[in-house]
Amino acid sequence: MINLSEVNALIILLDDEDVVVYEHVQSKLISYGSAIIPILLQEIKAVTNPIQKERIFEIIRHLQFKLVRDELKQWYESQEQDLLTGICIVAKYKYPEIDKQQIANEIDKIRLEIWLEMHYDLSPFEKIRIINNTLFSFYKFTGNTDNFHSPDNSYINVVLSKKCGNPILLSIVYILIAQRLQLPVFGVNLPQHFVCAFKEDKQEHSLMDAFNSGTQMDYKKGRVLFYINAYKNGAVFSRSNLEHFLMQMRIEPKSEYFEACSNLQIMKRVLRNLVVAYTKEEKMQEAEDITAMLLILGENYMGFSDDDSENEL
Repeated sequence: MINLSEVNALIILLDDEDVVVYEHVQSKLISYGSAIIPILLQEIKAVTNPIQKERIFEIIRHLQFKLVRDELKQWYESQEQDLLTGICIVAKYKYPEIDKQQIANEIDKIRLEIWLEMHYDLSPFEKIRIINNTLFSFYKFTGNTDNFHSPDNSYINVVLSKKCGNPILLSIVYILIAQRLQLPVFGVNLPQHFVCAFKEDKQEHSLMDAFNSGTQMDYKKGRVLFYINAYKNGAVFSRSNLEHFLMQMRIEPKSEYFEACSNLQIMKRVLRNLVVAYTKEEKMQEAEDITAMLLILGENYMGFSDDDSENEL
C-alpha cells in the first residue's frame, strides 16, 4: 500500500541540494516500484521547480526501464518468444503507454482485408501479390528513405501509425500479417539488410484456419521458395539475386544468410539497429540502455561498425 502523504513529502525533498539526501529520497521512491509511476506522472503536472521536475522524470524513466527489462527477461525465458509480444516490449522503452492489444487489432484489421481476397488454391506468388497490394498500394506502407536512421523506424506503434519504417520493422509487419494468414513467411537476417523468406509448407490450411489464426509457426521447417523485400514494396526475388547482393557488398556468403531466422535473432537485430540510431543522434544514454537490453537477450554488443548499416537490395 502506497502512503500518499509520505510520497508527497519525498517529492518535496527532491530539490534538496544535499546529494546524500537526494539519493536517499530517490532510493525510497524507487522502492515503491512501478505502482508509483501514475502518482509521479500526476504530481509532475503541479511541480514548477525545474530541479524537482527533472528528478521526477529521472525516477519515472528508471522505473519504466526496469519494467521493460523485466518484461524482456520474461520474454527471453519464455518458450514461445512471440514476435508481437517482443516487439511491443521494445517499443515500451520509448512509448511506455503502448497497448499490445491495440497493436494486435491494427495488424488483424489488415489481415482481415487480405483474408477477404485470399483463396487457398492460389499459388504462393499469387498470395504474396494480394498481401503486397493491400499493404503497399492500399495502406501505402513504404520505406523511410528521408530519415532512415530515425529510432522511430524501429518502434512498431510508430511504423503502423505513419506507415513507414526501416527494412526490419516493415518485414516484421509483413511476417506478423502473413503468419496470421497461416502463410510460412519468416525473417532472413542478412548483413546490411533484412528480408523475408516464403518457405514450403506441406500442411493443408483452410480459409477458416487463417481467420482463426494464432498458432506459432516453425521457422526451421521446409525449404525457402523465394524471398520478399518488404522495404521495396514486397518485391519478390530468388536465391541467385540474394547471392548477387552479397557479392556486390563483398560479403562472403554463408548458409545462414539464405535461411529463415528465429524471433530471438529478429529482436537482437532490432535492438542493434536502435543502438546505431541513438548513437548517430548522439543520445548515448539511450544507446547504453538498448545495449543493456541486448545483454538480457544474451548478446554482449560492443558498438556498431559499417556492417550495421543497411543497404538497398
